[in-house]
Amino acid sequence: MPRVTKPSVAPLMESVRQEYVIPAAEPKLSRGYLTAKRLFDIFLAAFLLLLFSVPMLILGILVFFTSKGPAFYRQERLGLRGKPFMLIKFRSMRHDAEKDGPSWAKDDDDRCTRFGKFLRKTRLDELPQFWNILVGDMSFVGPRPERAVFYEEFETYIHGFRNRLAVTPGLTGWAQVNGGYDLLPEEKIVYDMEYIRNCSIRMDLKCLLMTFRVVITQKGAR
Repeated sequence: MPRVTKPSVAPLMESVRQEYVIPAAEPKLSRGYLTAKRLFDIFLAAFLLLLFSVPMLILGILVFFTSKGPAFYRQERLGLRGKPFMLIKFRSMRHDAEKDGPSWAKDDDDRCTRFGKFLRKTRLDELPQFWNILVGDMSFVGPRPERAVFYEEFETYIHGFRNRLAVTPGLTGWAQVNGGYDLLPEEKIVYDMEYIRNCSIRMDLKCLLMTFRVVITQKGAR
């Protein structure tokens, strides 16, 4: 059974699903680091919610009037140690996007609305998650939160995928700035575990700066 050791995994063949083993990692998180990170999350999230309150109101109205369905999209995700929470985003897909069941989101997803494509390209659909960060469900930096159904599916061939629940999920993360939608789950987990093993204020700031560069330049990870 092969062990993933680097972020370069060949695409899976449709007829054969290869298995991977992800070693567990105990994050070395000091109380000082956790306190500093939480305070940073609270103050920055509160500031950004106030700063973007009017733009978010306008975006919500545009989502509501440009496609059928509510302006906000709420979906249960798994947070720290597997605790469920409701993630909030501006709706970027058709209201019946999952009529055939849960589906892994991808770049250039044909389920997106016309305005939704703009929201996803500019990352504006993520703005409501500042609230998730403020209340402590998420952090600005960490592995992206996933749904329980995908954890169950990925665990069938990526043994240890749930190890990414060892830290609070994030709005952005090491996997997002190193590939984002272009990465397969078995590739994303490698970056997520690298972050968990090495998370620090320095690495968090690096992720935020790289995210800012991607959003501003529209180049790099998607």
